[in-house]
Amino acid sequence: MPGRVKTSKDEPAPASTPWRRQQAAATKDRVAEAARVLFATRGYGSTSIDSIATAAGVAVRTVYAAFGSKREILSHICGAWLERAAARETAEAVFQERESGERLRQAALWLTRLYAAGFDVVEILESATDDSPETRELLQAKLAGRDQVMDQMIASLEDDLVVPLPEAQAVFRGLAAPALYRELVVVNGWSPERLGDWLAGILEEHLLPR
Repeated sequence: MPGRVKTSKDEPAPASTPWRRQQAAATKDRVAEAARVLFATRGYGSTSIDSIATAAGVAVRTVYAAFGSKREILSHICGAWLERAAARETAEAVFQERESGERLRQAALWLTRLYAAGFDVVEILESATDDSPETRELLQAKLAGRDQVMDQMIASLEDDLVVPLPEAQAVFRGLAAPALYRELVVVNGWSPERLGDWLAGILEEHLLPR
């Protein structure tokens, strides 16, 4: 008896299609956004995977399938924030500035725009606590990355500085404290641009020749 000719209905569905990938990405973003809100309101350590699943409207197993751990959710949130802020591209633009005063001003604006793109994420990183060594390492790495970029920006001005380079870098890091942004922008309503200009004035007066 001749074999039956296969039809398209007999073919197995592809394991991964563009539509399924889009659905998976949308679910991942929804989980991350739910976690971001909970981390900001309840605290990272007090937020469970179960509560993230409930807030996102998905099963707990879906959260684990998408990320594997709460730490990976936090890493994804940080990556999305830096991408939204175009942190890498704008930092590279700072180094392209030829005039030292303007480079310093753009460095200050880079910082305030970075915070403006996700200050809740900054506060999550500052306040997050966890018993896991891996999570502590992740948090330290994210904060150290910001400081490293700022140090490089100041180091690019070393020939023009009127104070030692380590002091200049420490001044910039000190002015980058989230508490300053919170007080002037969040509480008192300054725009990030106004704060950036104000920081640039302080930095230029202290670090560059008059």
